[in-house]
Amino acid sequence: MSRQTTSNQSIPPAVDPAGVITPLRSPARRQTRPVRVGGITIGGDAPVSIQSMTKTDTTDVEATVRQIRALATAGCEIVRVAVPTIEAAKVLPDIRREANKVPLVADIHFHPQFAIAAIEAGFDKIRWNPGNIRNTERVREVVDRAKERGIPIRIGVNVGSLDPECEAAHRGNLVEAIVQSALKSVRLLEGFGFSEIVLSLKSSDVRQMLAAYRRMAQLCDYPFHLGVTEAGLLDSSTVKSSIGIGALLAEGIGDTIRVSITGDPVDEVKIAQRILSSLELRRFETNVIACPSCGRCEIDVVGIAKQVQQRLTELSTTEPRCLELTVAVMGCVVNGPGESEHADIGLAGGGGVGVIYRKGQQLRRVAEADMVDALIDEVKRVLHHEEAVAASQSK
Repeated sequence: MSRQTTSNQSIPPAVDPAGVITPLRSPARRQTRPVRVGGITIGGDAPVSIQSMTKTDTTDVEATVRQIRALATAGCEIVRVAVPTIEAAKVLPDIRREANKVPLVADIHFHPQFAIAAIEAGFDKIRWNPGNIRNTERVREVVDRAKERGIPIRIGVNVGSLDPECEAAHRGNLVEAIVQSALKSVRLLEGFGFSEIVLSLKSSDVRQMLAAYRRMAQLCDYPFHLGVTEAGLLDSSTVKSSIGIGALLAEGIGDTIRVSITGDPVDEVKIAQRILSSLELRRFETNVIACPSCGRCEIDVVGIAKQVQQRLTELSTTEPRCLELTVAVMGCVVNGPGESEHADIGLAGGGGVGVIYRKGQQLRRVAEADMVDALIDEVKRVLHHEEAVAASQSK
């Protein structure tokens, strides 16, 4: 191994002499070992991937596969499926076959034999909670089978179901209990000669989650699956997940993410994409910046921004380079020119007139009714110009 979990040699200066954990000083991404999950790599130099989980009754193969496909269509790259019963375990081969090549993870609690069933069914990863599976010999059976098939295991620690011994030893310090639960399981798997490991250290408390991941980041180089568990309904989860996941990603910590929402899992994918896009780690939609509108606003900036976002989303299906642009929609002449200067293409409107900008330079004035079309036309001109430049340079 490149870094043992029990060694202090690789701990970076994010730990001060008093032992206080602080965010990593450098925006450089934490270096982790790569772990392969089907056709997706977690860690290493791979992009941060997006995960979600089916919310159907797993025994309903048709409904489960339908949701897997919907998630994949929305941009989910790894899908987790709960395996709570023997009946669910029995249908895993059918789910694997119907889901085609979508990387699938079996979510296992209490019953190690279900993990073996998932491996035999062709699932691409196992997630198990060390607080729920503690029989060493049964764990060894799963690890041996996973090694044979090249299947990684995510040690998914959850503050609601910690290893009892670790929880008792660190009563009153849940963060340390989370970390030690994970380390105990890591050492167990390492003892079996297994290192295809992904770690998650989840809590519904954002501060606990942040502290646990930051602490573990100093102790190993296994890739991290980030998430705030039980984050609530859409609005609540969007805030908690954006803070928790986003803060760690901004510090260079995290290799794959799952936004947990009480509701449609497709929303989990959309929010995850926006988190990654906001940090410019990946782009899933054109970056549209728009003023919030105020008493100075003289145009329907909300309606116009929505139209622009929709048109750009449609354009990106045929012009993927559109995703690399930043487009500004401003509702007055106060901030419009300045904001447009930082955008590739911008619009500032007021008094029935819109001004189109490129890199802060005013290009032309158009009637309010023509503003959206004019803005999209300018986007197309920029894309075609860049395409022509690239073609000439390649000759």
